[in-house]
Amino acid sequence: MRLRIATANLENLDDEADLKPPLSVRVPILRGELLRLNADVVCLQEIHSQSASGGPRELRALDEVVAGTQYAAFHRVSTRPHDAPFYDKRNLVILSRFPITASQQILQDMAPAPQYRPVTAQPRPDAADVRWERPILHAALELDGPRTLHIVNVHLKSRLPTPISGQVIPNTNTWRTASGWAEGFFLSSLKRVGQALETRFLVDSLFDADPHPLLAVCGDFNADADDVPILAIRGDVENTENADLGPRALVPCEQTVPEPARYTLFHHGRPNMLDHLLVSRPLLQHYRNTEIHNETLHDESVAFATDTRFPESDHAPVVAEFDLP
Repeated sequence: MRLRIATANLENLDDEADLKPPLSVRVPILRGELLRLNADVVCLQEIHSQSASGGPRELRALDEVVAGTQYAAFHRVSTRPHDAPFYDKRNLVILSRFPITASQQILQDMAPAPQYRPVTAQPRPDAADVRWERPILHAALELDGPRTLHIVNVHLKSRLPTPISGQVIPNTNTWRTASGWAEGFFLSSLKRVGQALETRFLVDSLFDADPHPLLAVCGDFNADADDVPILAIRGDVENTENADLGPRALVPCEQTVPEPARYTLFHHGRPNMLDHLLVSRPLLQHYRNTEIHNETLHDESVAFATDTRFPESDHAPVVAEFDLP
């Protein structure tokens, strides 16, 4: 059985009237990208929700993108706050050709929030919880057999610094001091690694339930494969120095892509591999290849210094193919 698992950050997918470019311009481009993936399972990031006349929020922009494609009939699960069907911004969505038998959203349920007292804040507050805003989304899919495929969709904190009280000039992105910027950068790193830690807690809980899971952790990690957040999720034996944990290590699928083509985002002219599929060894034994669809990728940090000219996302989609017996 052929199985194609994909991840794609659609970058602020919304249908607001004043967006540039408007959704009507983005739809045929994004729809074409999704069709090219030809995926059985797709992990999406940055899916905004919409509300009409104050009614319940819907994923109207996503529905428009997938209309007329096979994905419109796929099973779907999304992140959500406790009091609404969807977050306003940056929902995670899993689309699956296979039935979704169970799902869960995890937001500091496994990793309690650490406390930190900012040094450069003006005035300096007491120590408070450092909370990450983005949950983890896990779904169990029923494959033929029957077999269970576990999909974990993540969007780790970006590298942009977290605002520090009194350190950012109002109505600007200008920092008053380099120390304040550095502390904001540290807090973002803490959130990103904290999300990664909680993801690893989830991964280990899945291995506890089944020592040989078919498991893929997919998404926008805002980190390269050898950065701390991904190393924390991978659990490589060379880091744990415990061979008994080898079966629990996760492997980045993009390792088989030639290095010159191994990137999903440009920043200041430098290619970065920030979007990944990490898979368990039971799934890896059926692995065939990975595609990174980065032919039309642009560098928003240089060209125009804005994304208002581009209908594409600034992230390239990634798809890995497996051949399950």
